[in-house]
Order: sequence, then structure tokens, then C-alpha cells
Amino acid sequence: MNIELFRDYCLAKKGVVETLPFDEDKLVYKVMGKMFALTSFSEPNRCNLKCNPGYALDLRAQYIAVTPGFHMNKLHWNTVVFNQDVMDKLVFELIDHSYELVVNKLTQKLKKELLNG
Repeated sequence: MNIELFRDYCLAKKGVVETLPFDEDKLVYKVMGKMFALTSFSEPNRCNLKCNPGYALDLRAQYIAVTPGFHMNKLHWNTVVFNQDVMDKLVFELIDHSYELVVNKLTQKLKKELLNG
């Protein structure tokens, strides 16, 4: 996994935009205005992804490359380091999981807008 592949995969999802809300270094991916993923130019070998709390703990126990989300709510976010013991396939699944968590929490109005957009 690399930052370009990560970026392309995130941007291919319906309704996703890439933003720089914090500074010129942090790439934040949002669906309908809600953040589900982020990475940075200065640390392109890692990302932060939203995660179900129980699943987050399981992943942290199973993989060295998965730790509590750096500068994020540790209950709901993981940091994943690329190219360690987490295969790209799992990174893609974790991106999907993060995206779905956010979409499932959207209001009915925003879900409808996403579906029809």
C-alpha cells in the first residue's frame, strides 16, 4: 500500500471528497461532510480510519501495524501502518468499514442525497 493507492481507493467511493481542513499536510477524506479517513504527506506510510470499537481492539491485538488512532478518539479510530503485517486487501476492507460506519450514521436526508448524487 502507498499513499497514491490509498487516495485513489478513498476517492473512488461515492460522495467522497478530499480536503485539507487542518493544514497543508493532512489529507482528510469525507463523505457528505463527515470524516472517515486521513493520511498525510509527511507520513505517507500510514492512515487513520474509523472503526467499530470492539473490532478496533481485535485488530490492535492481532496486528503490530494497527494502533489506537494517533491524535484521534482512541475508542473509534485506528492508525494503520502500511506494508508491515497488514496486507493491502485488509487495508481496503478497513477503508470500506470506516466509510460504511460513517454512511450508516448519516441522516436519512443525507443518505438519500448520497444515493441520488
